[in-house]
Amino acid sequence: MPGLWFEQFSVGQRFAHEIRRTVIEADNMLFSALTYNPAALHIDHDYAATTEFGKPLVNSLFTLGLVIGLSVQDTTFGTTVANLGMSETTFPKPVFAGDTIRVETEVKALRPSSSRPGQGIVTFEHLGLNQRDEIVCRTLRAALMMAKPA
Repeated sequence: MPGLWFEQFSVGQRFAHEIRRTVIEADNMLFSALTYNPAALHIDHDYAATTEFGKPLVNSLFTLGLVIGLSVQDTTFGTTVANLGMSETTFPKPVFAGDTIRVETEVKALRPSSSRPGQGIVTFEHLGLNQRDEIVCRTLRAALMMAKPA
């Protein structure tokens, strides 16, 4: 199992996740359709050409999901009980079809669960970066993690 148990994390621990992903137009169109988001800025090339960006922006919630997803293999795969929430999420730069996203993660906080023995809460800071090393997404994610079985 590639995911880490609660006890295997330490505050300040960093991960440069190896898996990267190039976003394609179909990702954005499908995500927008599946989430019933009809914003012209995401799905209408003609409209988007009139904006300051000149082309459709990738839906920011897709970007958030991709950033978290790219972190899973090294950190929480098979050892997460649940995501408890994301906070302080920002999107400093837009993502466009053709951008390649990579992720860096830092463990910001740890605490044993007070209500669930054998589990603990890890707070991760995830940074999504594009091929120009510009931050396109930053979020703090609290995850309820399994402790190592006895």
